[in-house]
Order: sequence, then structure tokens, then C-alpha cells
Amino acid sequence: MQDSHRTLLTSPAEFIDSDHERVIAEARRLTAGAADPAARARLLHDHVRDAIRYDPYRDFLDPGTYRASAVLAAGIGYCVGKAALYAALCRAVGIPARIGLADVRNHLATPRLLEAVGTDVFAYHGYTEIDLGGGWLKASPTFNVSLCQRLGVAVLPFDGESDALLQPYDEQGRSFMSYIVDHGSFFDVPAKFLIREMSRLYPRLCVPGGLRGSSMEQEARS
Repeated sequence: MQDSHRTLLTSPAEFIDSDHERVIAEARRLTAGAADPAARARLLHDHVRDAIRYDPYRDFLDPGTYRASAVLAAGIGYCVGKAALYAALCRAVGIPARIGLADVRNHLATPRLLEAVGTDVFAYHGYTEIDLGGGWLKASPTFNVSLCQRLGVAVLPFDGESDALLQPYDEQGRSFMSYIVDHGSFFDVPAKFLIREMSRLYPRLCVPGGLRGSSMEQEARS
């Protein structure tokens, strides 16, 4: 039963599309020469964290926003899309992976983002869970290093041995992120549900084509 469960969680899905040729090629390229699963997991995590720029102004009505291969092609994604991509890359090299969703409180979001959301509580934040043989580990490859530098927050590392969720404090010791509600883990991104819920909760943020204007990095710099 355990082996069949692990096999299932290395299988492709609609949004965690680990069978996409671009996802497979990228996973193999990034992990070339790394035989240890933990080393592979770290390499893939750091790539998704830093090479895919975080953008909370994506088109939340577009299913592609939640699909791993589309996020990889765009080089930009928000937390759920980046978590889906990390899960897909892991599955592509045989590491069981799934997506988790949780509500978080973001104390240091930019004023424009807070105005668009209307609250400092961000529902259905996406993170990834992977199994390296010793149980499930949670990792959140959300904030790229350049954005962290502009926000004054330490980059979140993942060592392949313990959970790496969002940073609780910034570099001045002020509250940054806290988890409020854990909605559990999923084999694939529940995209239809997220599209409906994001539209209901954040109507000013969820506009066709995404919210236009400056990026979060540009806002954090100003």
C-alpha cells in the first residue's frame, strides 16, 4: 500500500503536469549529476524559488496560472503556481510530491497588494510537500531572493531534512508571515475551486488578465 501510494504521488496530473516535456527536460537538467534525492529536492526548490519570479498580480481566472508547465514557461508565478511547479519537477525525477494549501497572515505586503486584497489574510497560500523516504516535508519556494532583499527578509532555505515554510520575521525582527489555517494536501491543484474562491474573496485582485501596473518587486523597491 505504501509503495502504491508513493507511485501515485510521482504520477502526472492536470496541473502538476510532470509528464510535460519541458518540465521533464528542466528537472533532468537541474538535477544532472545529483543522485541523492535530498540533493535533487534542494536543487529543484532553489531553482523554483529564485528563477521563477513571485508575482501576486497574476490572472487568477486563468487555469494556466495554476499549471506547472505554464508557470515554467512564463518564468513568473504566484505561490500556488510555484508550488505546483516544484511538485511537478520533483515528480519528474521520481520524488513523491503534492501541494498543500493554508491561510496565512502577511504583515509586510506592499500597500498596493493590501489595498487590492482588502486584508492582510491571504487565503489558500500554496506550498509543496515532498517525501524523501522519511515522511512528508513542507517547503514553500515562494519568494525569490531579489524580492526578499527588497522586502528586508532573509531568503528561506530548504535543506531537505526539515520543513521550510514562510519566514515568521523580517531582518529587523518584525512579524512577517504566520500560518492561520491549514487546508490539507492535494494530489493536484484544485484549480476550479481556487478560481471560484479567489474571485469570491478578492474581487478587486481577481480581474481578467491580472492586475496591471507595477510588479511587487518594483513596489518593494520604492
